[in-house]
Amino acid sequence: MAAKKTAKKSGKSAVLSAGEKAALRETIAERKANLSKEEAENAVLARIASMPPSDRALAKKIHALVKAAAPELAAKTWYGMPAYTNRDGKIVCFFKDAAKFKSRYATFGFEEAANLDDGDMWPVAYALKELTAADEARISALVKKAAR
Repeated sequence: MAAKKTAKKSGKSAVLSAGEKAALRETIAERKANLSKEEAENAVLARIASMPPSDRALAKKIHALVKAAAPELAAKTWYGMPAYTNRDGKIVCFFKDAAKFKSRYATFGFEEAANLDDGDMWPVAYALKELTAADEARISALVKKAAR
């Protein structure tokens, strides 16, 4: 018989961190909100504005790159992070700020709806600390490919 997982006596969850719990609460609120496309875009911009300066700078660049490379993608928050969806409402790509989970780097990643398949193995997430012009060009090309 498998041992039953229980919470510690301190009341803290043995399964989810405080950051993970907050992300789940954000997701529930996002799903209940049923925002228009414009309201969802504004929610993304508000989320970016709330980030610490280094994350905010990266998120602003990523947002501009995604909007320019694939204007057909719609912005929305996803687990409290800026994300971009296709016509079917499926997440294509997202930005996770370093501060969200106290990571040493931000992340730009792709979900299953991204058309990036390349054989049997390909990268789906990138660590970001700064963006060079070459990095921006690479991200733009990946977003264009992912959105088609």
